[in-house]
Amino acid sequence: MDTLTHIVLGACVGEVLAEKNIGRKAWIFGALAQSLPDIDAIGSLFLSPSENLLAHRGITHSLFFILMSSFVLAYISRTVLRTTSMNMRQWAFFWGLQSLIHIFLDTFNNYGTGWFEPFYHARYSFNILFVADPFFTLPVLIAAVSFVFIKKQLRRRKWAIGGLTITSLYLLYACINKQLVNATVEKNISSTQYQQGRFLTTPTPLNTWLWYIAVADSNGYRIAHHSVFDHSDSLSFTFFPKLDSLVTNRTEDKDLQRLIVFSQNFYTLEKWGDSLIFNDLRFGQIQGWSNPKGKFVFHYFLHAPAENMMVIQRGRFENFGMKEIRQLVKRIRGN
Repeated sequence: MDTLTHIVLGACVGEVLAEKNIGRKAWIFGALAQSLPDIDAIGSLFLSPSENLLAHRGITHSLFFILMSSFVLAYISRTVLRTTSMNMRQWAFFWGLQSLIHIFLDTFNNYGTGWFEPFYHARYSFNILFVADPFFTLPVLIAAVSFVFIKKQLRRRKWAIGGLTITSLYLLYACINKQLVNATVEKNISSTQYQQGRFLTTPTPLNTWLWYIAVADSNGYRIAHHSVFDHSDSLSFTFFPKLDSLVTNRTEDKDLQRLIVFSQNFYTLEKWGDSLIFNDLRFGQIQGWSNPKGKFVFHYFLHAPAENMMVIQRGRFENFGMKEIRQLVKRIRGN
């Protein structure tokens, strides 16, 4: 999830876990603890763009890292804050649970999280929440802001529990929407000649109602969008060829190999003039709900690796103004 979500979620969890022991420092420590796994962002200063894609949400988002860091941070916390009633075990639980919530929540996005690094390199992603979903974040944001103004511990705790409850219910609602969309996709591909059994569904920006769909075909992918409010379960697919032939002479290209691993094999290649482009389909299309032929959010320039530092962010909200927002809302309402 985005940084703000982790901070305010961590503040709420910290308030519930430790306020009785460390007072109003609890939500501050909670915000810090929830942000800890994202220290891997430092890697972007030293790694190439393709290396950084696999480094992010890697070792610092693993169960191994949580286990090791929790005890180290518990010792430091206990040593520095001797006046608190928190013992080593309680501190280790505090740091460990916050990091565990962080990596679990990140797995609900489409980026992929390396739970079992450095021993097993598989990435896990549930594709249930967009990386920044205001409907998920707002309840815990309101609760966290209230901590600044509310002096009574019991009232802060009630706000924290309320925010966490509403956010959790929204997450459950998103899971239900995911299952409904998956059922629609399975119904559509079972009645066609291109059923391959491998497909991807993930929410479009800032909501859990309009979903982006990619279905594997023998020569590429069929892309569609579906709203849970659509009146029909029939999907209108647009085909994008995979075009692996464009890189038959680049089998030793390390950038390309890293990108294939990172994309979990949901990718296409294409030419933009003289430029060779790698598209990771998991991140969707730029306004694909209104332009079925729109380019993909994640487009990596294979001929110029250094130009890809913002490869995920640059297309996410490209040309995203009020007109595009109105189109998104209209498509969410269904057709």
